[in-house]
This record gives sequence, C-alpha cells and structure tokens, in this order.
Amino acid sequence: MPYVSVKGVQIHYRIDGAHNTDAPWIVFSNSLGADVSMWTPQLADFASRYRVLRYDTRGHGHSDAPKGSYTIEQLTGDVLGLLDALSIARTHFCGISMGGLTGVTLAARYPDRFDRIVLSNTAAKIGSDEVWGPRADKARNGGMAALADAVLPRWFTQAFVEREPLMYGQIRDVFVHTDNEGYASNCDALRIADLRGETHNIRARALVIAGTHDVAATPEQGKELAASIAGARYVEFDASHISNIELPEAFNKTVLDFLAEA
Repeated sequence: MPYVSVKGVQIHYRIDGAHNTDAPWIVFSNSLGADVSMWTPQLADFASRYRVLRYDTRGHGHSDAPKGSYTIEQLTGDVLGLLDALSIARTHFCGISMGGLTGVTLAARYPDRFDRIVLSNTAAKIGSDEVWGPRADKARNGGMAALADAVLPRWFTQAFVEREPLMYGQIRDVFVHTDNEGYASNCDALRIADLRGETHNIRARALVIAGTHDVAATPEQGKELAASIAGARYVEFDASHISNIELPEAFNKTVLDFLAEA
C-alpha cells in the first residue's frame, strides 16, 4: 500500500489511469468521513484519459490520524507534500465537501500548482461552531457509530438509499470505521476554516457543483462560491451532498467536459 510521509504524517494514496507519461494529472480529495473508495464511480471514465491520484485525507482511511486539532493549512500541506514527493508539478483538482474546501484553499494560495479545479458540494465556509463543536465532541466521546444515523441521511436523497442499499451500506461501513479522533480533528479544521476573503484570488478555471437537496453545502452557498471566483461555472444536480456517487454518470460527463474544453 503506497504512502508518502509529509512532515511525519503518513498519507496513503493510489494512482490509476493512463500509462502515457504525458497524460495530465487529476487529484481527487474525499469528503469528511469517507476515503479513496468514494471515487470508485469515477475511475473507469477518468482513468482512460488522466493519471488519477486519490488520497486519504489525514485522519481517514489508511492515512495517519495524528492527535490534536487539524487546520486547513495542514490539509493543504499534505496535498502539496504528496505532489512534491510524486514529482507532480501541476494538476487538475477535484474535491467534494471538505475536499472541495481544500481545493478552494489550494487554488487561492498556490495558483502555480493547479490547472482546473472542480469544487463539488462545498463552500468557502462550511457550517459553524454550533455544528462542528458538538460533532467533534460526539465523535471523540461516543464514536462514529453514534454519528452515522444523524449524518449519513444528509448525504443522499431517500430515493438513492432505496435504490442502492448495498452501496449505501458500504459507505456507512467506511464512515463508522473512520478513526473517531481523526474525524473530530477534521471537524476542528472545518470549524475555523473560512476562505470567503480569499476566493477572489483564484485564477484557475473553476467548476462549482451543487446538489438541489444538499443541506450541508446548499445550492445558495454553491452559487455564492461560484460568483466569488472570476469566470467560474455553476452546475446543480438533482442530488444531495455526495453527488459524485448519487449521480455518477452526470457528474463524470460534466467534469470531463469541463476539463476537456479548449
């Protein structure tokens, strides 16, 4: 299982896709409570054209979960360290929810490293102290299973849950097995991260995706994010929070078309 050490933190990653060394890179960044497996619905379509780099955000999957609160600077530093270790000078970036906020930060602060960015089901400021403080406390003190029934129904529409019970069960399994301290430490990062004053610095071409039924990162927040980035495009799907899994065909086509535009 491949890892890169970034300032002493082991970050797990996977590379798939085109063997052509001239093929462009794209990095996928997971949501809170998920891991690299959440991008499985994208692999077949993207791997035929891109070198695909997925990684587990610290505190998730097979990456280390160091103790103590995290910051958005640490999350973005992990990405930059991973890119440096793999000798990736420039790449496209696609992040969802927490991964989308990571993408906002990277594009605003490190424009020379990123070509096009896809910011899905996210915002420049996600949630509030009233959301993340109690969520972190519950994860630390009650464990992930105590959170699952409250959080996961917000990720998908009821129609998806009824249509794809096996997939929903797999996603729930990843969630409940996420390190509870790592999850809580990422909640701390989201609690204090606020990029609303920096999005105007983004010069990369940007695609903002929202879900009509998303209550975690609402369409209104998506529209605000897109409006704050010069030339950004806004697309809304008939989905909830994890739109890449709920509507993979629409998601893949939209993103691939955006990346391929002249």
